Order: sequence, then structure tokens, then C-alpha cells
Amino acid sequence: MSPSFDPTTLHTGLFIDGVWRKAASAATFTVENPATHEVIAEVADGGLDDALDAIAAAGSAQATWATSTPRERADILRRAFDLVNANTDRLAAIITAEMGKPLAEAKGEVAYGAEFLRWFSEEATRIGGDHTTSVDGKTRILITKEPVGTCVLVTPWNFPLTMGIRKIAPAIAAGCTMVFKPSELTPLTSLALVDIFQQAGLPDGVLNVVTTSNAADVVEPWMSSGIARKVSFTGSTAVGKILLRHAAENVMRSSMELGGNAPFIVLADADVERAVDGAMIAKMRNMGEACTAANRFFVHRSLAEEFGEKFAKRMAELQVGNGALEGTEVGPLIEQAGRDKVEELVADALAKGARVLTGATRPQGPGYFYTPTVLTDVPLDAKLMTTEIFGPVAAITPFDSEDEAVHLANDTDWGLVGYVFTENVDTAMRFSSALEVGMVGLNTGLVSNPVAPFGGVKQSGLGREGSKIGIDEYLEYKYTAMAR
Repeated sequence: MSPSFDPTTLHTGLFIDGVWRKAASAATFTVENPATHEVIAEVADGGLDDALDAIAAAGSAQATWATSTPRERADILRRAFDLVNANTDRLAAIITAEMGKPLAEAKGEVAYGAEFLRWFSEEATRIGGDHTTSVDGKTRILITKEPVGTCVLVTPWNFPLTMGIRKIAPAIAAGCTMVFKPSELTPLTSLALVDIFQQAGLPDGVLNVVTTSNAADVVEPWMSSGIARKVSFTGSTAVGKILLRHAAENVMRSSMELGGNAPFIVLADADVERAVDGAMIAKMRNMGEACTAANRFFVHRSLAEEFGEKFAKRMAELQVGNGALEGTEVGPLIEQAGRDKVEELVADALAKGARVLTGATRPQGPGYFYTPTVLTDVPLDAKLMTTEIFGPVAAITPFDSEDEAVHLANDTDWGLVGYVFTENVDTAMRFSSALEVGMVGLNTGLVSNPVAPFGGVKQSGLGREGSKIGIDEYLEYKYTAMAR
């Protein structure tokens, strides 16, 4: 039997200073199931007054929370890890209901997100420093790390549990308080996560959450408050640039995990079966609605036909449907606008000469579904090549030389991740060095891992999440000079 949840047990209010409450205006907005168009819940629609209350609560709690012990913070995170795992079925069911991904993937997200809690519970006790002596021998220098202060956290809808945890966990470990705005498309998972942190013993005021249908009404007051010292955002490059401008006005620390346009390169010596396996993961994880999703498939001309046929066969065999139903492998896209964008990109590519190997159709009936699609001979001037697709569409373009493949892969404003398939270790390392990205998958379609520094270069963002580096995003360095 598929896991489920009782909608009447969901938290749907704001969480400020340890209290669940309605919006000051009493306004709400609806959360829809993208597979059925069913309204799941009415959620508090926070505004300016709520935002100001939340940032004030976080600011008031910061001094005390900063003096909490590393073990206290670690124990809270470890309890949260245990609670997330104990609630896997319920959390997965909520994710599937409001976001659409199949339950198997939703459970995978819960397990993945939980690992960040365990990782940062361990990192909380390892915040170190340094000690050195000035070159003239007259001064001892003690280097310490301190919490950066109150943080503004803004997350997207595509991994509603993991994206929240990946920001909240290191902030807790470092001793920072937070104001948190989850996506209006998937707030229920975030609110369930907040409840878990409360159960785990997180003190009042440390984590404050305002759901809203108008992000600017909430996030801009936080950024301009003078209380917040850092912003961490995951989402589009366009919105990231707006937040960076706001951050500049108050000289705030910034972490930005922005858009991607990942190249997937299949070299002449690649194992085609292995490359297809990798392509299925890199393209279809989360229905292609991931910043790490492979967008542009550059395949050596000698393998393009074989790779395309095998890839298209695998894509055509995927079962599309409601993610809550057993056997479903591909759920709906998140909303109508997302499906419209995918259809427009495919139509543009076909008009410019691309060919359909499979898909390129909209299933009948309710839900924002789009069939897994493989296009080949996609020209370089197609919009698919310059736009983050965020859907189950793979665009194949043949190439002839390795230099051409590197040029095509780097010919983009983004630089989050790249995938390379080759059986030659020297070629693999050469491409890893040449690609202008923050992460490289060599003969694998999956790069996300809590122990690895997740992030990109160019317009794909600033800073890193996860790994031992992730906690440094929430810490400031201080040194004390002591006369000898």
C-alpha cells in the first residue's frame, strides 16, 4: 500500500518565535496537487507585518543561540536526523502530493536530505580555528570562527525537503538564527520539516518560517532590516541577481545556487550502455526538474545514432502517471507554466530542424504531464541549447572533435555541472579540467552528495553547500592579536 498522510494533520500556518500562527491579514493561498489539480491545503499567506515579526524574533534569539555549545547544536541535528528517517513515509507522501515526483524518488529525497542532518551534526563539533605567531615573534595570533548571524533562507520547489535541510542544518551547526521562506508551490513539506526541528528541541526564535504568495513582500524587508547578515538562495539566476543587489546594499554574505545548462558529453571511446544509464539519471531525476539535469547532449558523431536509439528506447519505456500510484516512474511537471515552457522549447527545436526520436506529446487528462522526449540533430540556434529546460526533454547534437565538444559545452553563461563519458582516464581528467563548471560527473549521471561541495561557477552561483566547506558559509573568521 502506498504511503499517505492525513491533510488535517498538516501545519499550514506561519512559525514565528516558536509559535504556529495565522498570517496577520488572515489571508491564505492554496496548494495544488500537480497530478490531479486537487487542492491539498490552504496555507497562511504572510506579508510585511509577519516578515518583520519573524526577523525580529530571529534577531532577538541570535546572541543566546550563538553561545550554545557545539554538542547542544549537534544533538538537535542528530535528533532531527532520526525524526526525519522515522517519518520517511509521511514526508515522502507530502512531497509527492504537492510536487509530483514518484514516491520512490520522494523517499530517495528524504534519505538524501536526512544525510545533511547527520553530516552537519558531526561538523558542529568540529568548528576549529588556528594559532600562529607573527613573523617578528612579538605577537601571538589566535584565529577563531563565529556564527555570521541571522540568515535569510529562500528555497525552491523541486526538492522541497532537501533544499530546506541543506541550508538550515549548517546554519544550526554554526550557531546562526534564521528566517526561512519556502516556495509557495511546495510549502507543506517545509512546514513538516519545521515541526520536526521543533520536536528535536530547537529553541524558540532560532528558525522562523513565513509562507507567502508574494516573495518580495517578505524577503525584501528581511534583506533591508539591518538584522540579517547573510542570504542563502536556491533558484533562478534572474532572482538571484535581484537578491544580490539587495545584499550589496547591506554588505551581506551571500550564497547563491542558481541555474544550470548542463552538458552531457559522450566521447568516441565511451561505453554506450554506460552512457545511456548515466543519461537516464542525469536527465530524468526529478522529471528533469533539477538544476543538475543534463540539458545539452553532445555525442560524438560515430556514436550519435546508436546512443540516440538506445536512449530513446529507455525513455519511451518509462511509466508516466500520478506519483502516488505504484509503478509510476515519471510524475507531472510542477505547474502549467512549466509545461508550456517545455512545449514551446520543443516546438522551436522542431521548427529549426530537430527530429523526434520519442515523446514530444502531452498526455490527455488532468495533470501537468509531458512525455519523456528525445530529440536529435538539434541545431545550436535552438532555444533548447540556451535555456534551462526543467522538464523531461533531452536534446542531442553530434560533434566531431574533442575541442569542438569542449567549446560547445562551455558556450553558456552557466557553469553548474557537466557530465563526461569516456573509457580513457587521461581524456576524463583533461575534460574535467577544461569544463567551466563547479562539478563534473565522470561516467556517472549523479553528482549530488552531502560530503561534496555542491555549487557552480559563472552565473550558476556563489559559494558551496554540503561538505566540510558548507558550514564555513555560515561562519566569520576573527583573529585576536596577543602581545608576547
